[in-house]
Amino acid sequence: MSPLCDLQINLNHEFTFFLNQDLISEYSGFLRKIIKQSKKKKKNHKNSRIIVEVEDFPGGSDGFDLVSRFCYSNGGGISIDVSNVSILYCSSSFLEMTEKLCSSNLLLQTEKFLEGMFYWSWNDVLLCLKSCEQVFLHADSYGLVDKLVFGVLAKIAQNSDMSHVFASSSPSSSASASSQSPDTAKNRSDSDKRSTSRSFSCKTSNEWWFDDMSILGPRIIEKLIKNLGAYDKNNNSLVLTRFLLHYLKTKLQNKSINKLEYAGLVDTAVQGVIFAAKASFSCRKIFWVLRVLSGFSISKESRIGLENVIGEMLDEATLDDLLIPAGGKREKGFYDVDLVIRLLKVFVRICNSEEDQNLRMRRIGKLIDKYLREISPDQNFKVSKFLEVAESLPDSARDWCDGLYRAIDIYLESHPKLSSEDRTKLCRCLNYKKLTLETCKQLAKNPKIPPNIAVLALKSQQLSDESTLTLSREDKIKVNKMRNSRNYLKEKPILVSLKGFEMSEKFEDDLRMNLEKKLWTNSEKHCKEKKSEVVSRLVRHGHTHSSSNFPRLC
Repeated sequence: MSPLCDLQINLNHEFTFFLNQDLISEYSGFLRKIIKQSKKKKKNHKNSRIIVEVEDFPGGSDGFDLVSRFCYSNGGGISIDVSNVSILYCSSSFLEMTEKLCSSNLLLQTEKFLEGMFYWSWNDVLLCLKSCEQVFLHADSYGLVDKLVFGVLAKIAQNSDMSHVFASSSPSSSASASSQSPDTAKNRSDSDKRSTSRSFSCKTSNEWWFDDMSILGPRIIEKLIKNLGAYDKNNNSLVLTRFLLHYLKTKLQNKSINKLEYAGLVDTAVQGVIFAAKASFSCRKIFWVLRVLSGFSISKESRIGLENVIGEMLDEATLDDLLIPAGGKREKGFYDVDLVIRLLKVFVRICNSEEDQNLRMRRIGKLIDKYLREISPDQNFKVSKFLEVAESLPDSARDWCDGLYRAIDIYLESHPKLSSEDRTKLCRCLNYKKLTLETCKQLAKNPKIPPNIAVLALKSQQLSDESTLTLSREDKIKVNKMRNSRNYLKEKPILVSLKGFEMSEKFEDDLRMNLEKKLWTNSEKHCKEKKSEVVSRLVRHGHTHSSSNFPRLC
């Protein structure tokens, strides 16, 4: 008779089990073969212990311990439940514990237990599917994951209108949905809602399962989406897209996750958003999608697709939408200005192909001027980036450049060490003919503005009458009202003295000298006014002028 512990099993190079050869051979075909082969090699050592190396065993030491107890208790000794059936099924499949060796072997018992999954509760199915994550590769290869996924889908179908869950993901599902009469669809929807409200705490009749399914890992969710035929570019289901967005947002809160594992789900969510963008998502919502998905490894193709969707409706955005923090190093700036530039290029390209684009262009012009004023205090915001944002829009996007000048004024106040060359370059984006008289006067008094810029601005005012010829009738009325105001009449003599005369070089030099003299006289008062404006903007966000921090994130 063999010794009690004549079999040594080294498991995954971490654990060692000492078993009886004859006992374990009665249940495991895998170990029986190895033991026979080892005995043939050791004919002269009948009583020597056989050592077996087992790698990649499903469930590790816990799984093998359960199997050992089953064998030593003559097919009993363990209780199969939803928490361990996945491990036991994979372990028994790995060890080939079939009916050929003995009746009611472990593999058969686990299969019978799994056959009753359609009678399990919702939580039991989820718990069993969650336990598959420990043995995912084996469970997937043995078909267990597919069985449990279908079990989950069956539970969802019992409490949801699956025509909405599948949406247009398959011809049969859409045909089934369209074949229902309005009364039948309404009665079914009402029935689903009542059933769902009794059994689940839910948001809508089709979204009650979102929170519960969020406990599962990305490989399980990916398997579920693939079984629905809605993976990657095939995703045109709004409900599945909403679930993926909810799921990814939930997982983003866990800092220890491997974000590369979620890449496929991210691309699938993006495709769903692109498919149903204008019909189901507002501009603000898609900005939110971009913020969430940017936390994962989003592919270049998906990012471009999402940005194209946002760019098409960019005029519906708000200032808070554009204030997206930069994900990289702070040396490039506090906000993601490059993203805004890319979105502007998409918007301009789309608008140029439309006939009636003036209203949309004006809306985006006002928004971008606000955006520039908001981010100008950023000390890492370069002049080149300022100009790139400002000049991304055509001149027709701004009726007046007063808002753009205020952004320049804030930028100059926030960057006092800017060179004269950069200050001159910054004003390049201004159309001086579109400055109102009051703004032009402020520009002329501004000590941060180079004198030659002030001369050009005043010179453009001289030609303001000629410029009105190119304006629309509505704009001409606005200009005439402004010019008939008291403020304009008070300042008019200054401009009348220039009108009708060509400015010689000597006259320009004299004007420049007079301006410089006037600027230095009024600089102290003006600096106090502008500094107060900038400081108030920073204080509103909880910062001081000397702080290295910047306005709030949305």
